Amino acid sequence: MGLNKIFIKHSKNTENCPTEKYYPKTVRIPLSQGMGAPLAPLVLEGDEVKVGQKIGDSKAGFSCPVHSSVSGKVTGFSQLLVPNGSVINCIDIESDGNFTLSPDIKKPRFKTKEEFIKAVRESGLVGLGGAGFPAHIKLNYDPDETPVDTLIINAAECEPYITSDYREMIENPDGVIGGIRLVKDTLNIKNAIIAVESNKPEAIRLLTQKLSGTEDIKIKTLKSSYPQGAEKVIIYNTVKRVVKEGGLPSHVGVVVMNVSSVAFLDGYFKTGIPLINKRITVDGETVGEPKNLLVPIGTVADELLSYCKTDTEKTKRILFGGMMMGVCAFDSFSPVTKTNNAVLAFKEQKIASQTECIRCSSCIKACPLKLMPCEIETAYKKNDTDALKALKVNLCMNCGSCTYVCPAKRKLAETNQLAKRLLMPR
Repeated sequence: MGLNKIFIKHSKNTENCPTEKYYPKTVRIPLSQGMGAPLAPLVLEGDEVKVGQKIGDSKAGFSCPVHSSVSGKVTGFSQLLVPNGSVINCIDIESDGNFTLSPDIKKPRFKTKEEFIKAVRESGLVGLGGAGFPAHIKLNYDPDETPVDTLIINAAECEPYITSDYREMIENPDGVIGGIRLVKDTLNIKNAIIAVESNKPEAIRLLTQKLSGTEDIKIKTLKSSYPQGAEKVIIYNTVKRVVKEGGLPSHVGVVVMNVSSVAFLDGYFKTGIPLINKRITVDGETVGEPKNLLVPIGTVADELLSYCKTDTEKTKRILFGGMMMGVCAFDSFSPVTKTNNAVLAFKEQKIASQTECIRCSSCIKACPLKLMPCEIETAYKKNDTDALKALKVNLCMNCGSCTYVCPAKRKLAETNQLAKRLLMPR
């Protein structure tokens, strides 16, 4: 595995913007957020709900419940079209403005690992920095089969514009450290490393100061380059271990957690309040006042962009997430979910015309996993599944580096995802 050569303008315009709280009038809470089985609603239209009340769940093991982020009345159910073409059911709630906590909320207590894992599931936590892998599944590894010696805290935040994780470290360093110790001590993990990009010196200074005198939690400063925060990349650059195709981090003795995820666990085990809020960055070309906001999950983009004085006439594209790996929203009424860390707004951009591949190998040099996107594209066009397997397309993390550097403007990252779908069992 080699180091990626992509260096993108950081555009961290909100790094010095303290987080503001935003309270919406209504929320749309999707019943599928992150990876896992879709959930069944636990409420009916007209029901009164409280903050933290469980409103969706599934009996499937690979699933994670959702909770109401406001108190108020369920006004109905709607459907949300997402970029992969799926339609997700949502629960629509009108806030009463009181944000009354549910009486069911209790500080979780545990004595065993099994009780800890159960509590993590009930919190609703999925990975807050990526695809939304349920946290209780990630932490429920078998130490006899895959002994883990290192907990890596992903604090890279390598995407342009986004500073929500950075603000978590600046505003809640004790929560970050408390969450690390909670996971580390409960699962008996020997070492912990906070992996931070070098463009966050204040966070590095603050955490270093907080950890003065400790030996079991280290800070690793990584080069500021994209995609430093990708799981396989950060594992290699932090501990020089390679996760093989089809493998998990635990197979190489590592668990990786996002910095905001561990900070949330610290708060959850102290209060019992499940995952109902998300810190996000609102920024982009047409945003008049970029901000970091703490918002109830289900808040629609339209409200947030309006609050940040966005020029709606010039806004032609809304992204959930970063410029490289974020997804375009179909409309401004798409809601913030557990996995969103930014809402970005941009003007209309002219799309360059594709030309034939010139065999320059720029995409190969840019790929952090040293895949061959140009060859994958050729194999995909031929429907050659054997070649796609040999080219290891399933290792692609969809970082977009290949498309970014391609002088022929080929949609290589998009083709990689189509190729991966072609290999999926039918």
